[in-house]
Amino acid sequence: MLDQSRRRNLSAAPFLEAAAGRTPSRTPVWFMRQAGRSLPEYRRVREGIAMLDSCFDPALLAEITMQPVRRHDVDAAILFSDIVVPLKAAGIAVDIVPGRGPVIANPVTTAADVAALPVLDHEIDEVAQGIALILEELSDTQALIGFVGAPFTLASYLVEGGPSKNHERTKALMHSDPSVWHALMERITTTVIRFLHTQVSAGIDAMQLFDSWAGFLTERDYRAHVLPYSKQILDSVAGMIPRIHFGVATGELLPAMATAGSEVMGVDWRTPLDVAASRIAAAAGPKVLQGNLDPALLFAGAEPLQAEINLITQQARTAIAAGHATGHIFNLGHGVLPSTDPQAITDAVAMIHQQ
Repeated sequence: MLDQSRRRNLSAAPFLEAAAGRTPSRTPVWFMRQAGRSLPEYRRVREGIAMLDSCFDPALLAEITMQPVRRHDVDAAILFSDIVVPLKAAGIAVDIVPGRGPVIANPVTTAADVAALPVLDHEIDEVAQGIALILEELSDTQALIGFVGAPFTLASYLVEGGPSKNHERTKALMHSDPSVWHALMERITTTVIRFLHTQVSAGIDAMQLFDSWAGFLTERDYRAHVLPYSKQILDSVAGMIPRIHFGVATGELLPAMATAGSEVMGVDWRTPLDVAASRIAAAAGPKVLQGNLDPALLFAGAEPLQAEINLITQQARTAIAAGHATGHIFNLGHGVLPSTDPQAITDAVAMIHQQ
């Protein structure tokens, strides 16, 4: 059994009220990548410090997590981390190269590589300590969302050796040697679950499973080669905290992703919320929606931004009225772009809270 003694009782937090399908006091909003390069205070504290070093420094990861909460009045903090943190903690040689992303020193290509792949078998104390610091500062209306990468995206980094435009080696392994593929996914899933349990035991209020690259798959391949493992991760914390499932360019995969078991489904900006809701509900019943402002709209000025926020809010209300959704958490359809003016984010949050 997981230790949940550190979980807070947040009966008035708008994010958690919406995630439970109840009516919040205001439309809750948080933004993916709200803690990051768009903030000058982030750039100051990260100066000269490598990304992964930041993720393993309790005081620094807590400070970075809290910066957008202080500045923007968002309703939830998202734990500052990276999807490869549990791989690094397990002992895999991985680095985040500026301008490129995660790079794996020894890509996984054979059954022997998979068998030798380290699996996380301990708590990540630095992350747990950082979460404790975050919880000390958050108010009882502000939730802390934990974060783990989905196994397909992690598998792609491990197989390709880094970011890939086409994921050709990953798909080739998936189809040419399914036994090796499934063995790899099982090891990754074990590591991700252990990292997630570290966060739950430390006191996170909710979690998001983030699949950067699933949108490159057909629905058939997703169901056969990915869905069972994402479901295992979500099942491992079922009944403990609200679970969000989000992938990029996954409009066609939403029916499959919805069956993985999360209470909240994230939707990127490519699919209108009411359309997404009907796809989700048909496959798995109505769920809470999260999304889905195009991050580029934060560059468009107040009038277009307000119009788009109004439209998304109306799409969510239409879906709820139709019985296709049970609530709405406002977010971007992906992450805050690094060159975004922080004031535009603050203004967007204020507009959303007026809905």
